Amino acid sequence: LHVDRQVIGCSDHDGEEAYNLDGEEIWFADFIKREGVEPQPPFIDHMTFQDSAYQQAEVNQQTCKSNLDVVRTAMKDFKIED
Repeated sequence: LHVDRQVIGCSDHDGEEAYNLDGEEIWFADFIKREGVEPQPPFIDHMTFQDSAYQQAEVNQQTCKSNLDVVRTAMKDFKIED
């Protein structure tokens, strides 16, 4: 059995998208270099992601930032109970 995870997160100025398998990072989006990175060691059978994975990561970041704006607007007048 394997455990795989996808992590997507954003803020106003930064973003993150990564795929992990059994606790090891197998792909992440480098938004500075504008490319996907596969940091796998040379001694394993290399797993490759589709060429469109980075473009999808950019779309996911746009969606994340839009959702962040919606939540901020919705929570703006939310009263915090003591």
